[in-house]
Amino acid sequence: MNMKKTKLALGVATAVAALSVAPQAAATDVQQLESKVEQMAEMLRAMQDELNAVKSSANRADPQVQELNDWMAAEKSKPVKADTRDNMVFFRGGYAHMDNNRPGVSIDSVVSPASAGFGTGERANQDGWYIGAGFDFSLNDNLFGLMDGTEILAELMFEYKQFADDVQGNALANSPTMLVGAASNPLNVTVSQFTLTAAPKIKFMKGSSFRPWVIPFGLAMHVISPPSESITVFNPGVMFGAGVDYNLWEDIYVGLDARYHLTGHSSDGVNTDGLTAGGYLGIGF
Repeated sequence: MNMKKTKLALGVATAVAALSVAPQAAATDVQQLESKVEQMAEMLRAMQDELNAVKSSANRADPQVQELNDWMAAEKSKPVKADTRDNMVFFRGGYAHMDNNRPGVSIDSVVSPASAGFGTGERANQDGWYIGAGFDFSLNDNLFGLMDGTEILAELMFEYKQFADDVQGNALANSPTMLVGAASNPLNVTVSQFTLTAAPKIKFMKGSSFRPWVIPFGLAMHVISPPSESITVFNPGVMFGAGVDYNLWEDIYVGLDARYHLTGHSSDGVNTDGLTAGGYLGIGF
């Protein structure tokens, strides 16, 4: 019985001794680990200081490197531009009006006037219709730094205008050519005009679905049919316009526009001044 008590006491004493030694050993290991971590951190700080010193020395040695770094920092600070379709192809149609009735070789001939009895000498109506198409190419997003959200585009457009397709011509347009004293039998004449324009377009409210725009001026080239009395078919001029488009869905746009064409003079008696007004369907790209 005494022997058992003695062994039990020895076991308890050994356990107590082990527990008292373990925390001391663990504390020693933690201190050693902390010392190593501190040494590694000091080495990393030294390496970073050395790298910064090398970089600073390189920048001082080459100003272009510093300029490149500054540019990269400025570019990184700019907001990311959204993926937008700034260009557009559009298809137009609507009402056309010319300021003056259209004469010409096949409509009102000076050589064979209606008053002499050689044909009807009719003229087309001043009102008609047009169809056309064009492209918008984006050049700048902020009016060259003058106004945010105001876009500059280059527009290239063509259109066909028709004012009549059943106007009777003069004596020279008969089939066959009538003889003096014979019955008048003039052919029908189509009065039309082809226009090609190039113009800057200022479009406001970039980023909005509803965007008004203006064309302050543009170059227009008009080709008339039938030709003038002196067989002239070409007449240059200027164009002014305004309109608005709406982003209907995805890259599909609808819009309304009005344009006025001014030539300042007639082309050998044919005046091509007039306006168009209608709608268009656009596709962004």
